[in-house]
Amino acid sequence: MGAMEALAERAELLRESLQKSQMNTDSMVTILGSFDHRLSALEAAMRPTQVRTHAIRRAHENIDKSLKTAELILGQFDLTRQAEAKILRGPHEDLESYLKAVDQLRANVKFFSSNKSFQNSDGVLNHANNLLAKAIMKLEEEFKQLLSSYSKPVEPDRLFECLPNSLRPSSEADGGKNPSATNQANQAKISESAIYKPPTLIPPRILPLLHDLAQQMVQAGNQQQCLKIYRDTRSSALELSLRKLGVEKLSKDDVQKMQWEVLEAKIGNWIHFMRIAVKLLFAAERKICDQIFEGINNVLKDHSFAEVTANSVLMLLSFGEAIAKSKRSPEKLFVLLDMYEIMHELQPEIEIIFEGKACTEMREESLSLARRLAQTAQETFGDFEEAVEKDATKTAVQDGTVHPLTSYVINYVKFLFDYQSTLKQLFQEFATGEDSGSQLAVVTMRIMQALQSNLDGKSKQYKDPSLTYLFLMNNIHYMVRSVRRSEAKDLLGDDWVQRHRRIVQQNANQYKRVAWAKILQTLSVQGSGSSGGGAGSEGSNSSSGVSRANVKERFKSFNVQFEELHQRQSQWTVPDPELRESLRLAVAEVLLPAYRSFIKRFGPLVENGKNPQKYIRYTPEDLDRMLGEFFEGKTWNETKR
Repeated sequence: MGAMEALAERAELLRESLQKSQMNTDSMVTILGSFDHRLSALEAAMRPTQVRTHAIRRAHENIDKSLKTAELILGQFDLTRQAEAKILRGPHEDLESYLKAVDQLRANVKFFSSNKSFQNSDGVLNHANNLLAKAIMKLEEEFKQLLSSYSKPVEPDRLFECLPNSLRPSSEADGGKNPSATNQANQAKISESAIYKPPTLIPPRILPLLHDLAQQMVQAGNQQQCLKIYRDTRSSALELSLRKLGVEKLSKDDVQKMQWEVLEAKIGNWIHFMRIAVKLLFAAERKICDQIFEGINNVLKDHSFAEVTANSVLMLLSFGEAIAKSKRSPEKLFVLLDMYEIMHELQPEIEIIFEGKACTEMREESLSLARRLAQTAQETFGDFEEAVEKDATKTAVQDGTVHPLTSYVINYVKFLFDYQSTLKQLFQEFATGEDSGSQLAVVTMRIMQALQSNLDGKSKQYKDPSLTYLFLMNNIHYMVRSVRRSEAKDLLGDDWVQRHRRIVQQNANQYKRVAWAKILQTLSVQGSGSSGGGAGSEGSNSSSGVSRANVKERFKSFNVQFEELHQRQSQWTVPDPELRESLRLAVAEVLLPAYRSFIKRFGPLVENGKNPQKYIRYTPEDLDRMLGEFFEGKTWNETKR
């Protein structure tokens, strides 16, 4: 304060001196003026006096000019003292006045810098600069304190309120947890038209204050300090918001050690987190960053946003990378597609939110993850096709029903069609000129062919050839029925359906031929040779030449065979009701007429003898009823009569 006090004293003396000089000059001019009319005759003689008068007038003008300069300097001095008073009180008391005081100080520094001739100007200038430095330091503290006060993490419940209703967690359905991976495809479709409302991270009334503080810091050359305060404060709040939500940083090794059920749930959550992070948190963060640094420095603005979000983006994308790089397995295909789908959906917004050179790496990392997921998904397709064809499970289904592999593969293919648009987009990532729709059809046909090849191999495990054909009939029929009832029909086409329906029929016919040929031979008249029944024989049918003994033997053979067939094939399964009924009918249409004909022709030979019920054990109606028990998958005990 020494320089300022010295200046004040000198300024007061100068003011008094100038005022006295002005009074003296005015008096002299008045006196001289009163004698002007008397001196006209003596003008020539009084030339020296006239010259003296002009000199006095010039002195008066110079003094007046000096006085005005002094007044201007004194005014600047007064403004400096006023600014100092406001700055000493601190910015928190009246920030608007404080900022005006800082602007005034800057103007004073500029004034004294351009008036170096003024005595003691260096002292005043140094004082003003020191005062300005202290003011900026206080502004930094205010910027940090104000930003910290309003940089609290966003609670999950508040974020969920910003989501469209269709994507909010349901407390009744899942205890308030995030949506699971199983409904991600449906959520993605809903979210295309959904409205998101990014949260207000900092109250609107505070943003202009932060903007003005940042502007003052940058003008003072404290750009790096401003960036550091902003980055440290906002990045911490953002990361904490994500952690509260449930985001965690997991490595490839962490992912590899997890049980599939746990990992699947985490992937479902990650998809939800990505949507919240980009559409809500990052979008809101970009908005406040743009408002605080608007018109100050675009490079600083982009760098601030990039540094605030860098760790959060890395934390989210690293999990996606870990999944994409982890060991491939068929069950991962759908979650890979879910992950690819969300990255593809969010990419346009990522490009907008993370605009600018400073965010280049984050945009590229996001795009790179989408491509890596697409590549891993496509490689998983290839793995799946190969796994289906080479599936070597030795566990045969004993009852000839639909094999678990068949239902697994068909369900897998049906799930694929929930992802048609995603798959077409995925195929375009690796376009080879082929239409993405036809590529999907080719992939699907290859998977179905791989399944059929494997089933052919599995069917050969059965010792009973008729069960081989029943097994193939059941499994191919399941494939055809599933395709006909799904969107796969449009992709595979009617030709595929008709061709495989014929295969089903061929296997049904082969079953009927192999399973019932021997018993039908028993009932065949052509197969009934004469046993030479003459007068000494048990009796014979003269019209056919078939002996009673031969007929009895035929009935006994038929009974044994039919009972064996009934016992065994009641344990076999045809799971489709229509196919089961149709197969029973096909057998009945061949067996019952043949049996009726045999009884009608040869029954009297037995009925006239001893114990006819021993040989004619079943009526045609009995057989028809028992055929109704075939292919029910009954246990051994259930088939005992």
